Amino acid sequence: HHRLPFQTYDVTALLTGGENVLGVQLGDGWFAGRIAMAGISAQYGDRLRATWRLEVTYADGTTETHEPGPDVRSTTDGPVRYSDLFIGERHDARRRLPGWSTPAFDDTAWAGVAVVEVGTPVVPFLGEPVRRVLELPCVAVLTTPAGETVADFGQVVAGRVRLRVRGPAGTAVTLEHGEVLDADGCYCHNIAGWNKDQTDTYVLAGDPEGETWEPLFTFHGFRYVRLTGWPGTPTPADLTAVVLASDLPTTSGWESSDPSLDQLHRNTVWSARGNLLSIPTDCPQRERAGWTGDLQVFAPTAATLLDVAAFCQRWLANLRLEQAADDGTVPVIVPVPPVPMPGDEPGGLFVISAAAGWGDVITVLPTVLWRRYGDRRFLADNLDAMRAWVEVQRREAAEHLPARLRDAELTDQQRAAHALLWNGVANFGDWLTPSLSDSADPDSIMAAPRRTGEIVGPLFQGLSLDLVADACDELGLAAEAAGYREEAAAVRQAFAEVYLDGRGRLPVDLQGPYVLALRHGFVPDDQVPGAVARLVRLVHEHGDRLDTGFLSVPHLLDVLWEHGHADLARTLLWQREAPSWLYQVDRGATTTWESWDAIKPDGTVGTSSFNHYAFGCVVDVLYRRLAGIVETAPGFRTSRVTPDLDGPLHHVAAHVDTPYGRLAVRWDRDGDRARLDLTVPVGTTTEVAPPPGWSADGPRELGSGSHTVTLHR
Repeated sequence: HHRLPFQTYDVTALLTGGENVLGVQLGDGWFAGRIAMAGISAQYGDRLRATWRLEVTYADGTTETHEPGPDVRSTTDGPVRYSDLFIGERHDARRRLPGWSTPAFDDTAWAGVAVVEVGTPVVPFLGEPVRRVLELPCVAVLTTPAGETVADFGQVVAGRVRLRVRGPAGTAVTLEHGEVLDADGCYCHNIAGWNKDQTDTYVLAGDPEGETWEPLFTFHGFRYVRLTGWPGTPTPADLTAVVLASDLPTTSGWESSDPSLDQLHRNTVWSARGNLLSIPTDCPQRERAGWTGDLQVFAPTAATLLDVAAFCQRWLANLRLEQAADDGTVPVIVPVPPVPMPGDEPGGLFVISAAAGWGDVITVLPTVLWRRYGDRRFLADNLDAMRAWVEVQRREAAEHLPARLRDAELTDQQRAAHALLWNGVANFGDWLTPSLSDSADPDSIMAAPRRTGEIVGPLFQGLSLDLVADACDELGLAAEAAGYREEAAAVRQAFAEVYLDGRGRLPVDLQGPYVLALRHGFVPDDQVPGAVARLVRLVHEHGDRLDTGFLSVPHLLDVLWEHGHADLARTLLWQREAPSWLYQVDRGATTTWESWDAIKPDGTVGTSSFNHYAFGCVVDVLYRRLAGIVETAPGFRTSRVTPDLDGPLHHVAAHVDTPYGRLAVRWDRDGDRARLDLTVPVGTTTEVAPPPGWSADGPRELGSGSHTVTLHR
């Protein structure tokens, strides 16, 4: 509704001497296709349109410009009978129109077009386009216990299948796409929701030489493809998975002495690739929606793994347009689907319009991009939006008490404290807290919002105030920064008065609130030991397993590490029982899952997505805590390396491509000695900071070049 991006192509090699024809094929796509959770079509419009401007420069310097006019002709009689991002595509090869975009083709039976005005601004597309970035061979064609023919590509991807087939004209080959097999090894359609078919159909023309086809206007999330109607017996050579993604350069690398961690890293890269596709989606099969909370959680890892600068710049521009259309509220999904979900009861999931940790992406993401790339334009471009968001939090804090207190008798001091806290508006809380989630009980999805929403709101309110203050400082607005810091201090003081008991205990006795309160500086110094002790106790009570939800899980290991419990952090990282990161690795995961136990120990498959990047946020910890790479100035102008020499690993090799070049670390430990090899980019410096109990030989401050440092106990 706000803008239509156009793309530019060099078509010189496609032109021939004499007359040329410009041909366009249109598919429903994001504009008219079934999108988002609702799966409803034509949300932006039901008339497909195209425009172009072909600029030709001849050898003598003269130019011509060609734009669409009333002489353009069109037809709906081509081979693509329907196309949809969710449902899939049907292609009838018998209806192909050979030479349709050449001057010799007779289009007299085609209809004229309507030339229409478009009021939406047309703007240049920013960033890397969606491309075919990889092709994966089929690793096996299986016959399941149910007698199905299923192709296995060995990897969960976002993309589509190219097939090669030979058979009689009119034969319809159907491809159904799924991410996992069920407990019996049969095809499993685990994606719940409306119009989530993920099914393509190809009708053969009957070419005796064989036919090759790949869909044009759809993509799916899949590893397995059920084939029906195939003439004869398909072989792996007949099928190729074509991986689609925004073509973002890889900017990191990881390898260690633990194959499980290496697989976790690979899984996260695949989930990033599958969900950074045009917009930052939550999953490439069920919703494909730009949930703001998912990117807020994953942003540091995304910016390490891939060059997301232009991709995020484009998405933030979309966010600002959606925000400006409202009252400063940052939507929970960007772009906002024009057709909302069906009505929900008060306090239900789909009536939440602004959420802690979701809307705060507008302060977190620009900050992450500034720190990662060293470009303050990320702050300057988004500062007004950041200000508007904290103003929403400030206004709603003053207007709304928590529901449980609206009829309570409060003192003036209590009311004044609550008036500073953004705690009275429904939000998702620490979403998907494991101990509050029960896949067998659909109502449990709202347990975490109800238990944690009130306390989570102020914790992100304070964080956003801090980040706006940091942005103002960086942009030379010192007085404004001081004002935001003063407000943040008042919010923290009010939080301590309302929610802390003087010994560091919170009223919501779950790991997540303690993690967020400690991470975001909401626990006064004298109460920190008590809060840390309670967090540690909660971890032990949960069987030394995590019980952190969506918003707190990125910070759990850091909080334990920073407060003297690195061993417990390592225990959680290497935990093999659910909920844990390596549980899914042990069950053959090739991407990161939406749910910690998406496959139960008995093999039962749930209905959650098997390709969500959010919990892959732990990969940022691998780089910072295990490899030890930490930026200490924006863009890695300065950095620090503190390898984890006291954990289970005896070897790590990792690198991050910074704006100055590659910062690479390799360390190998043998007993009480370790060798650290560093490559420091030109124009930067790196500090070697040995972990506690270790010492380093030689200089600690290293300039650009290659260095070797010996560390010992």
